[in-house]
Amino acid sequence: MRAVIRTGLAAVTVVAVLMMGQRASAAPPALKVQVDKSKVDLKQHRLEVKMSHPAGKVKIEVYAESEAVIADEEQDFTGRPAGAPLIVTWTPTSDAAVARIEVHAYDAQGSWVGVEIAPWFVPIPHEDVNFKTGSAEIDEPETPKLEAAYTKLGEVLAKDQAHGRMHPGITLYIAGHTDTVGSAAHNLKLSQDRARSIASWFRKRGVKLPISFEGFGETSPEVKTADNVDEPRNRRVDYVISDGPPTYSAAFKPSWKRIP
Repeated sequence: MRAVIRTGLAAVTVVAVLMMGQRASAAPPALKVQVDKSKVDLKQHRLEVKMSHPAGKVKIEVYAESEAVIADEEQDFTGRPAGAPLIVTWTPTSDAAVARIEVHAYDAQGSWVGVEIAPWFVPIPHEDVNFKTGSAEIDEPETPKLEAAYTKLGEVLAKDQAHGRMHPGITLYIAGHTDTVGSAAHNLKLSQDRARSIASWFRKRGVKLPISFEGFGETSPEVKTADNVDEPRNRRVDYVISDGPPTYSAAFKPSWKRIP
């Protein structure tokens, strides 16, 4: 028998239940497996698995959109107790976008559960808008950058629609970030204001998807620096299509706001 759960990364927790090779005379509790969506990190190529039985091993296969296997690995967790977080990593053979991940979790007795994760997390390539110092107003000369991102957004959605996929809860997330120059409180508000400006631009431009925005200030830098360091790579805004809020920093709890 094989239990397969297909889910997006926005699922609260993936739980599959499977009982294999158990005798009717003495059936132990069914094996349960959890894959927490907040611990699936496609950038770092890792995810977290928990089993309700003492662990054995975990096999993982990662597929690109072309159905090519870009990772096929097995990790031994023998001796880890029931409920222990098992950090599963993989090394992709290419930088192709991940279309789905198959996880097979085996307990110490050889029973297993198969869980399939279909991520829907697509960063939209774009050139960052340059704002004047301390301002969240989009200057007219910067709008071609947003127009180019709008075109990319349409291409991603058209490609997904052509494949006949369905992604409930799909949202365009706009996440603002700053460098460490200035106070943390000022940077947080500035990043929120700039993310709101860009989110509002997309809505006015005609994007029909739900749009949410949040500012992360200096809590999630692209390049870690000391305080009061002028780092252009940290002054950015991410555009992400996803079926669940993107995760940036464990130290900051975002409060995503919806653009009407």
